[in-house]
Amino acid sequence: MTKNLEQIILQNLLYNEEYSRKVTPFLKAEYFHDRNEKTAFTIVQNFILTYNASPTPEVVLIEVDKLKTVTEDDFKQIASMLDSLSDDEVDFSWLTEQTENFCKDKAVYNAIMESIHIIDGESKTQNSNAIPEILSDALAVSFDTHVGHDYLEDSDDRYDFYHKVEKKVPFDLEYFNTITAGGTPQKTLNIIMAGTGVGKSLFLCHHAANCLSQNNNVLYITCEMAEERIAERIDANLLDMTIDNVQDLPKTIYNKKLNNLKSKIKGKLIVKEYPTATANVNHFRALLDELWMKKQFKPDIIFIDYLNICASARLKNGSNVNSYSYIKAIAEELRGMAVERSVPVFSATQVNRNGFNNSDVGLEDTSESFGLPATADFMIALISTEELEELNQIMVKQLKNRYNDVASNKKFLLGINRGKMKLYDVDHGSGDLTQSNQSASQDSGTGFNGKNFDSKFESKNSFESWSI
Repeated sequence: MTKNLEQIILQNLLYNEEYSRKVTPFLKAEYFHDRNEKTAFTIVQNFILTYNASPTPEVVLIEVDKLKTVTEDDFKQIASMLDSLSDDEVDFSWLTEQTENFCKDKAVYNAIMESIHIIDGESKTQNSNAIPEILSDALAVSFDTHVGHDYLEDSDDRYDFYHKVEKKVPFDLEYFNTITAGGTPQKTLNIIMAGTGVGKSLFLCHHAANCLSQNNNVLYITCEMAEERIAERIDANLLDMTIDNVQDLPKTIYNKKLNNLKSKIKGKLIVKEYPTATANVNHFRALLDELWMKKQFKPDIIFIDYLNICASARLKNGSNVNSYSYIKAIAEELRGMAVERSVPVFSATQVNRNGFNNSDVGLEDTSESFGLPATADFMIALISTEELEELNQIMVKQLKNRYNDVASNKKFLLGINRGKMKLYDVDHGSGDLTQSNQSASQDSGTGFNGKNFDSKFESKNSFESWSI
């Protein structure tokens, strides 16, 4: 039997002590619409407040049986509902967030209904002067009781924070693990910038495949290509075959290869397509909730392909909103989701018109919004030239890095196999990744192999010669 949110709340009040202690002070019987669920909750809440422990379903039924207002039919329905509740584990963060939203929505709804009764003269105890306070109290409902870090009193917590091992999602590329100090942390927004056809989606697909192969749960949201096209690219990467060869595989061989992957990979990859420029962060939040409810799927990392063709949840795209405000709003909303869901989010952006004519991309070349780099935690540019394409290589330039010193290893090369949708480390000779003369690279653009990339770039200044 499918449980509604109210029943999931009741279930965890009975079986999850941590959750019960967290939410009991904020829940009210009036938030429960169903009469029998309200009855069960009232008994559970009173028991918790009285005995500082959760009752068993049997205790709840005993207390229900004592109520004179409960009919025999009501008793049977409550008994059936309690019997359907189990101690199945539910993600704590997700459930707490859903419960908080439930309390807020119910509080606001009840406040509005109470205000209407007052306006209609149906209230015998309050007049219209009470309405602002009623609405204000409802809007103030929040589980966040934290009022700040007490520097002297909270020193133990601060010390523990200093020595906490931060959870990260690593790359399969040596250079990226070096510049990010081991991978991307949770609650971050990471941006790949490049021109059309350079490799934004390739990078996202490669890293998504890498994350899946590391047994992570991966959510890939595409606002540009069909779900099947993204999955096709993941196939090429993981099967180590060109896309053309994947398409030509007989079904029996294709199934055999996929079954082999299934036996090795414990994570899941979900690809979800939205029409271009229609989906915003609220659609993504709803998707995350639905994936958890229907599949018990919670992503360890999220890819959004790509930022510029998402919509904003706060602003309406139109003549009254400039591109700076609009793109920055989208970036802020995506980073907010990353923080809420405790996952790293990867997305991409286009270079602007100047970027197409600039052989050495910088932050100023961010398409449509210079506010985007201010919001991102990590941002790189992918740069392609005719020379590099002949060598099956692509240049990476760090633009912003909150994880490490952006001046170290500011530019480096990666191998690229566009047919197989793969990136790979390349041999940079005797140059040491961490000890190479990167102090010079900050000003001169020296790469890992000691070549001065900037001098080469300066000799090229047209879109005809360079692909950015």
